[in-house]
Amino acid sequence: MSNIIADLAIRGARDWVDRARQALTTATAQQGQAHALGFPDTAYALPLTLALTGLSVDSLGTANDALEAAERLLPTADIGDNLAPVLDAGRAALIAEELLEALEICNPDQAKRSSCGFPGDAALRSQGIKLVDGRMPGVAACVGAPPTREAAVSIARELQQRSILAFLASSTEGRSMTQQLATEGVETTWDTFLVPLGERASAAVHALGFAARAAMMFGGIKPDSADATQRILDYCKERVYAFVLALGSDDLSTEDGLGQACEKLATAAGALNFGFPTITDADIPQILEHGICKYEAVVSGVPLDRIVQRAIEVRGLKLEVTEIPIPVAYGAGFEGERVRKAQMHVEFGGNRTDAFELLRGKPMDAVVDGHIELIGPDIDAIPPGEALPFGVLVDVAGREFKEAFESVLERRIHEFASWANGVFHMGQRGTVWARISHEAFASGFRLRHYGELLIAKLRNEFGAIVDKIQVTILTEPDAVASRLAEAKAVYQERDERIQGMLDEDTDTYYSCTLCQSYAPDHVCIVTPERPGLCGAYTWLDCAASYEMNPHGPNQPVPKGRTLDAVKGQWAGVNDFLAAASNGALRRFNAYSIIDDPMTSCGCFECIAAIVPEANGVMIVDREFAGMTPIGMTFSTMAGEIGGGIQTPGFLGVGRLYIGSKKFISAEGGLKRVVWMPAALKEDLRVRLQERANDAGMPDLLDRIATEREAATTDELVSFLESVRHPALTMASLF
Repeated sequence: MSNIIADLAIRGARDWVDRARQALTTATAQQGQAHALGFPDTAYALPLTLALTGLSVDSLGTANDALEAAERLLPTADIGDNLAPVLDAGRAALIAEELLEALEICNPDQAKRSSCGFPGDAALRSQGIKLVDGRMPGVAACVGAPPTREAAVSIARELQQRSILAFLASSTEGRSMTQQLATEGVETTWDTFLVPLGERASAAVHALGFAARAAMMFGGIKPDSADATQRILDYCKERVYAFVLALGSDDLSTEDGLGQACEKLATAAGALNFGFPTITDADIPQILEHGICKYEAVVSGVPLDRIVQRAIEVRGLKLEVTEIPIPVAYGAGFEGERVRKAQMHVEFGGNRTDAFELLRGKPMDAVVDGHIELIGPDIDAIPPGEALPFGVLVDVAGREFKEAFESVLERRIHEFASWANGVFHMGQRGTVWARISHEAFASGFRLRHYGELLIAKLRNEFGAIVDKIQVTILTEPDAVASRLAEAKAVYQERDERIQGMLDEDTDTYYSCTLCQSYAPDHVCIVTPERPGLCGAYTWLDCAASYEMNPHGPNQPVPKGRTLDAVKGQWAGVNDFLAAASNGALRRFNAYSIIDDPMTSCGCFECIAAIVPEANGVMIVDREFAGMTPIGMTFSTMAGEIGGGIQTPGFLGVGRLYIGSKKFISAEGGLKRVVWMPAALKEDLRVRLQERANDAGMPDLLDRIATEREAATTDELVSFLESVRHPALTMASLF
């Protein structure tokens, strides 16, 4: 390893620790040691510090303990060719940087509070399913900024097209990549895979905190043992495919420029502890030997037009990039991209026209493979800003295709269309809303390309069950109206078929072990009446997945002998669970929250938890940021039950499962629910009302409290007594 880069990194680490010591001393003098310190929406205190030291920092006083730990990590003698002291200095830098970020929002200046780019636990959980199912194959921490806005856009688009999540932090000579992209009109949000963390140099630390929380959250690693830190670092090296893109060169001829370069090198040294390499366009010494990271550790002097591809090679990312024959960039990073009214060349559906999408299975001789037909005007035949009716008919044929797969494939149209840069898509079935931007139109995008991308993606994703695909696109008003009526009849028929399917109707359930890439012992058992806890996979989805990939994460699970019909326990499911969980689990009950409940990986949409004082169960979704009546936020509860462990009294669930007849049916089902956020209750009202009617209590929803009626257990019990909630008179949960 170069002594030059080692000396600079250690100097940067000392600078970080000195700055943190000064800032902490000032804050403590002003506010006292007991003053609270922390980030919003996390159960992991200062998560990176927690992971690296095991110390839970929640006040200025406990922050001093963490900073002392950082000071002890700084080398005190000549290191020679030894790398370990450099890595220790990197850890010290990360602790100091995270502390500085926390002190920023501890400052009473409200303007500073808004500048914190800390990504909360809810964001990590919502993105978790993309990490584990491959839609997000890697994470890039973009530190600094390239010299031009054009280069910034090019790098961002290349990362998006490869579906790599990009964190944007820090600056170079006053330039930030976030500002560069904003100037060029590029959206930076979670949905576009471009996430600003802040323009301070210390903001880059949040990307590493994100990785550390993935290990604690999904990997179930508790930072309370002597070897926990190394286990967290090993987990990140093996399972979190992240790398640092250090962009732009600081002016090393000035003291300020040299200092900034040292600080970035210290952060890079910290990242090496996680096995995350640094790739940069700057001319600095390299670390090319393998071992610290999977391959090279520091690669420098890379031209900006090759830096993303070089980073992919260095980190060893495995990407499945399929070339789509359309004239715009394509990838999962564009899925959340918005096309505003001023950017819109043409619009379909929404509140302006009829629009629908329908996918049907057909006989082999009824489908002309690859055929695309447009009935009505194309988008180059109308004035910019106009709206057209829109019908998309996708006919597929395959010897292994089944009618039950139609809705599964049809739901993917939204995702496939949204992945095109400049195409905005929302909704499904008969409630589609789509827009195509001026930029996409100018690049040559036409409606034929809409058909091209659907054919390419359906063939790529479902090639095991689909042999032939043709697409018909309708923009002629009468044709759209006529086929929409036919489509609505099909939608209704499907709903009746799927909603009528019961767990008892099949001898086979399906597993989902996608999340084992992050939670090695977690196993989801998906039944007709219980979708995956992430909300993304139903029994039909899993069946289709198995048809496509018999060796994949969704395997058939024979139920076998019924051991407990009330709680939902079967011998065959237990046998599968024991094998698939690496022996960590022996049994689970599908319908109970108390006795051997299903495990959780961390991707759950909601958490159900027992409220002992009310003899009932509360539900909270990850979008609810407030406190619950049991004195725990969503993030706090989630930190306790993730990682593939069984936690009696707590249950991670998908939103739609709450409206299932099987939802905690062993404990009484919906009649046990005593509290949930108002927004969640309204969102699920139609499904929940059906269950209330089934229970013979049509006014049950009005008896379920929300945050408007109760914020504490005392308030909750008082409200429940006033409305005579049935949970109060049901058999005791214990």
